[in-house]
Amino acid sequence: MNSRETLRHLVVQQKNQIEKGGDFTERSILPAVLDAFSDNRVLILTGIRRCGKSTLLRQIMQTKTRYCYVNFEDERLLNFRAEDFEALNEVLFEIYGVPDIYFFDEIQNIDRFETFVRRLQDQDKKVVITGSNAALLSTEFGTRLTGRYKRFEVYPFSFLEFLRFEKIYFTRDSLYLPEEKVKLITAFEEYMKSGGMPEYLKNNDTDYIKTLYDNIIYRDIIARYSIRKQRVIRELVGILASTVSLPFTYNSLKKSLGLKNAITVKEYITYLSGAYLFFELPRFDYSVKKQLSSPRKIYIIDTAFGILNGFSCSPNTGRLLENIVCIELLRSEHEIFYYSGDRECDFIIKHGQKITRALQVCQEINNDNEEREIGGLLEAMKEFGLSEGLILTGSQEETRHQGTATIIIQPVWKWLI
Repeated sequence: MNSRETLRHLVVQQKNQIEKGGDFTERSILPAVLDAFSDNRVLILTGIRRCGKSTLLRQIMQTKTRYCYVNFEDERLLNFRAEDFEALNEVLFEIYGVPDIYFFDEIQNIDRFETFVRRLQDQDKKVVITGSNAALLSTEFGTRLTGRYKRFEVYPFSFLEFLRFEKIYFTRDSLYLPEEKVKLITAFEEYMKSGGMPEYLKNNDTDYIKTLYDNIIYRDIIARYSIRKQRVIRELVGILASTVSLPFTYNSLKKSLGLKNAITVKEYITYLSGAYLFFELPRFDYSVKKQLSSPRKIYIIDTAFGILNGFSCSPNTGRLLENIVCIELLRSEHEIFYYSGDRECDFIIKHGQKITRALQVCQEINNDNEEREIGGLLEAMKEFGLSEGLILTGSQEETRHQGTATIIIQPVWKWLI
């Protein structure tokens, strides 16, 4: 139970903090979130810890009036219970006046929070919440607010947002001006090394990203799910980070970790995905049963985390590029798979019931890999009736025609902008 005086101090201090000005990098997702204010659905902003969700809330607040804000990560709310929401609401009225919009940061920390959110929605209040656990939020809202919420996934900075952060501006003409083009290429090389976690880019402190990484594993995985085998989960994280973009099976990981069954591995990876640290990419198959039993690929949310685990730029630049492309496709809300037949294609994009695009990623096309990379793309294009395919590379750019098929080869950095 929190006293009203404690709640009052907390709300006032958080209000002063959130209303402070700042030089914020505008997030590309902002217009879509603002458009979603047209009805009274609850808006959920989910994403890995420290990816910029709270800053996005500030950017939204700058366009709104008659709102209030509470961050439930505050240690003074450790004993907060669902029964305290009414007292908190009265304090919010005192400090902010009667709000039309409620902004709640990391509200999933409070048991049965969804009952209060539902009540606010029934009163025609707009509620915007953030959370760093996709599975928990989906479970709670799936039972009480089915069809009454809209979720947005917030990722670390894209390359475009990274350029805004670095105050590097460009036009279409920049692609044809040597000095401007070199500036963009240099920025992309830095983006590959540093990733897109906002605070890490500000301070460039390796200890910060290591601490954040450990906090995510401990708070969002080990503590939340009461995992006793801490050594196993940490070893699993290390294996996944070092095998980004490579196929794996739950059974192979089970053997590597010395576990008795593969279900435990599957559960652990589900937890890691729910915390937005890793993403599984399934192999496409028209048979759902075959798709579920096929090897999967793994990708990490941000290259900074991968590099900390020994996934360095060299000699794995191709895999690093592939990881960046995967996260960009996820950011764009594409439904993505990899294709594997006689050869393999890194990504295929599904819209509705149809495969609409095929993409291959490699550092460069050369004599050693040309048959594999182009052959894999062509096989996927033929399988899904596509006339055009894309190969993303480190620097190469050209267009090739093979029969009726067109293959566009383009640098990853150019594709990203």
